[in-house]
Amino acid sequence: MAKASDIKNGNILRLNGELVVVEEFIHRTPGKGGAFYIGKLRNIKTGKTVEARMGTDEQVEICRVETNDYQYLYEEGDYYVVMDNTSFEQFNIPKSLFGEAARFLKEGMNVIVSMESEEPIMAQAPQFVELEVTYTEPAVKGDTSTNALKSATVGTGVEIKVPMFVNQGDKVKVDTRSGSYIERVK
Repeated sequence: MAKASDIKNGNILRLNGELVVVEEFIHRTPGKGGAFYIGKLRNIKTGKTVEARMGTDEQVEICRVETNDYQYLYEEGDYYVVMDNTSFEQFNIPKSLFGEAARFLKEGMNVIVSMESEEPIMAQAPQFVELEVTYTEPAVKGDTSTNALKSATVGTGVEIKVPMFVNQGDKVKVDTRSGSYIERVK
């Protein structure tokens, strides 16, 4: 157990049996009364953000979390199987931890997984991925206007919007957070 005064931004705490990430933690000393801390905390499982007020001597549990790079191997039911790049040990990571970015995962990609006591609590796909366009309608000459977009299916089966000049077989860079086209890759 640690005191509230030991908490730093980015720490993971166990509050009321739930794991939360400290996004912002500020010390306040009002003119009247004792000093206290106000923290902006995000629940890891639900993503909900709450504010908490703590006294300077209040006891909190700071969790020890290990974050490592893993290689995504394959999908198995409701889990993704990943491998530790140094020990070659394999782990099952729930799909829900990756969120929407899981749609862009390809076998062999490196992902970041955070574990607390051998239990995965957070997972993150690469921010940008390069994928091949497997299907898109060809652009028709004269069918262009400023910033015109068309639908394209990429190698993972996800449909995204791309500029008219992108053709089937091209490689494109995609932002996994928003699912948006970034650029064509040579």
